[in-house]
Amino acid sequence: MKMQSNFLCALTLFLTASFGMLHAQDNNVNTEFGVKGGFNMSNLYNSGDDVDDNNILYGFNAGLYATLPISDFVAIQPELLFTTKGAELEYNGALNGDAKFRLNYIEVPLLVRVNITKNFNVHAGGYASYLVSSKVTGSGDFNFNEEIDRDDLNKFDAGISAGLGVDFNPISIGLRYNYGLTTVGKERTVLGTTYTAPDAKNSNLTLYLSYKLN
Repeated sequence: MKMQSNFLCALTLFLTASFGMLHAQDNNVNTEFGVKGGFNMSNLYNSGDDVDDNNILYGFNAGLYATLPISDFVAIQPELLFTTKGAELEYNGALNGDAKFRLNYIEVPLLVRVNITKNFNVHAGGYASYLVSSKVTGSGDFNFNEEIDRDDLNKFDAGISAGLGVDFNPISIGLRYNYGLTTVGKERTVLGTTYTAPDAKNSNLTLYLSYKLN
């Protein structure tokens, strides 16, 4: 998505400008354990192409997180999430309707969190995911609801993450973008021709809410 690319560029500039302010702020990181969940806007992109704003599929994420300080203002933040990804295709013309390609993952982000101030943080790192289910559904001129054999797709996904959060103890809100580096489809050879289907990677923007338990 273009808005996701702009978000990443803005975050990079903000990080560069902010590191010089760290020691001047009351920004200590504390050990935290909590629950979190949020709203996803997902898409698929082809290698070499920009992610655009078309074919967005709406979904959710939910799970657990921990914040483990390694200095006064830096922490490691592992998470364990259930998250939905995929894309939606709308078609209009001789036929009208939409098709939703849904991918459900167990995801493990591992992030470095930096408290810019006591109540504001930025975080970046990577994630690894395991595909637990997938399906395609359609509505309009054609209605269907079909499970997809996971053996036809890559069960593992991985990528990079970056985001920012605002803390209102014990509640926090944040925005994060995940950029997939692994092709969703598997490479296969049929009649001497090798292809990958779908030849696309995950893109996911999430707005989340977390609650500290300790």
